[in-house]
Amino acid sequence: MNDSVIGKEELVKRCEEVARDAVQGGYFLNPDTDFTKNLVRGLMVNEQRYGYPACPCRIASGKREQDLDIICPCDYRDTDLEEFGACYCALYVSGEITRGEKTVGPIPERRPPRSMRKTVSKAPSGNVPLTVSLPVWRCRVCGYLCARESPPLVCPICKVAQDRFERFL
Repeated sequence: MNDSVIGKEELVKRCEEVARDAVQGGYFLNPDTDFTKNLVRGLMVNEQRYGYPACPCRIASGKREQDLDIICPCDYRDTDLEEFGACYCALYVSGEITRGEKTVGPIPERRPPRSMRKTVSKAPSGNVPLTVSLPVWRCRVCGYLCARESPPLVCPICKVAQDRFERFL
């Protein structure tokens, strides 16, 4: 898709939002502004297409419940950042990459094949999971809870580092 589908002002505004959210969350965006702009454009195209900003580097099903793990920021971002210094699409990068001390290399796909993906069971109300298949992490500062393989790099609430999380369940 090109800028005629996504207006230039709309793209600039969304890039600013993504950048602001990254900084507020303690993350860095790829310093290659053209590359980053194209990724944000891809997120916007997918949002128009599917109703949610699926990662532009992955194939979305068009069914939100099947794609929850690849809605940007995807479930794999922090693990990829820790191991490779960048997320799969390289929108989010480490401080080393931002400072030019390291370059982005290939990042392997962590998303399991569709046949191996887990779905979360819901209680009859549809709000509370009956089982949790991932560890639950608690921020020792603000109490934020999240269920994932490892705690986030930065608490989305109080912005403390990953080492301030403890295994809760």
